[in-house]
Amino acid sequence: MGTEVKLLVGLGNPGPEYERTRHNAGFWLVEDFCRRHAITLSPDSKSKALIGRWQQGAHDLRIVLPQNFMNRSGFSVAALANFYKIPANEILVAYDELDLPPGIAKFKKGGGAGGHNGIKDIIAQTGSQDFMRLRIGIGHPGDKTKVTGFVLGKASANEQRLIDDCIDEASRSIDTLMVDGWGPALQRLHSYRPEQKG
Repeated sequence: MGTEVKLLVGLGNPGPEYERTRHNAGFWLVEDFCRRHAITLSPDSKSKALIGRWQQGAHDLRIVLPQNFMNRSGFSVAALANFYKIPANEILVAYDELDLPPGIAKFKKGGGAGGHNGIKDIIAQTGSQDFMRLRIGIGHPGDKTKVTGFVLGKASANEQRLIDDCIDEASRSIDTLMVDGWGPALQRLHSYRPEQKG
């Protein structure tokens, strides 16, 4: 049995200057998912987000890319979750994770914000930590004073390739999650190993 996912959220910063920065890995993942399923995202002024919908069989999935800045992401998520009456445990949020290396992504249920401003705001705005997470590894600069510049910077070509390959796999793992459930999706994504080239 699949896992009920009713709202898929990608975190990032809007605007061309942020488009290729590491902090936008959540956007990249959701954009990849939308490309594969031919989902169109349209601006929605009420929720200040780009939103889309994917219906297949029993699945009715709403998709959201908040267009506020990262630390205000929760507004869009709470607005849509309230409007469609989607409980926190049926929300999946994709975002960049400093504690995982490029090329690795992991699912997680609930928990704290781990210092991520987007997640912090979603917890604050929805009043719940119970949503599912899809953490996309971007690596760590090695010093917490360098984190801001690092997440708002661009990955090297090699790191970007690792992240892109991993996003493709993670995006397909969302399909597995919805069709086969949490266990098989975890098994698929958590056993993925990036190909080392060169």
